This record gives sequence, C-alpha cells and structure tokens, in this order.
Amino acid sequence: MKVQSTVRKKDDRTKEGRGFSRSELKEAGVDPKQALKLGIPLDMRRKTKHEENVKTLKQHLRGLLKRKRPPRKSKKS
Repeated sequence: MKVQSTVRKKDDRTKEGRGFSRSELKEAGVDPKQALKLGIPLDMRRKTKHEENVKTLKQHLRGLLKRKRPPRKSKKS
C-alpha cells in the first residue's frame, strides 16, 4: 500500500507531493528514520503541515498495525 502526501499550490489547487514534512510525521507519532523503514516518503524541504496529510498518515499506520502478524509460537522439543 503506497501512501501519498498532498501539497497546496499558490493558486489553492492541490497536487501530489514528494513526501511528508517532518512536522506532519511528528504529529502522527513517527520519527523520520522509522518512516523511511516503513516506506513512508519524506520531503526534507517542506516546512508546512496539512491536517489531511496527518490524517492520511494515521490511517496508514492503523492499517499497518492491522496487517501485522501475530508472533510465532516456539516449538518444544
């Protein structure tokens, strides 16, 4: 599942962004190194924080937690 950020242009149109800003990741509870490990794109140049991007991140993280497999049971010999 690919997660994509949105960015507002000067004329109030939106487009797909390169990645999420550090402030958006921080509000969603993810640090930048963790984000890269999870495959979440990061744009170091962006300084803005958009609420729809934070909501998108939180939904994506919830989806990752649901898909996580339960731990394997150890075999006794």
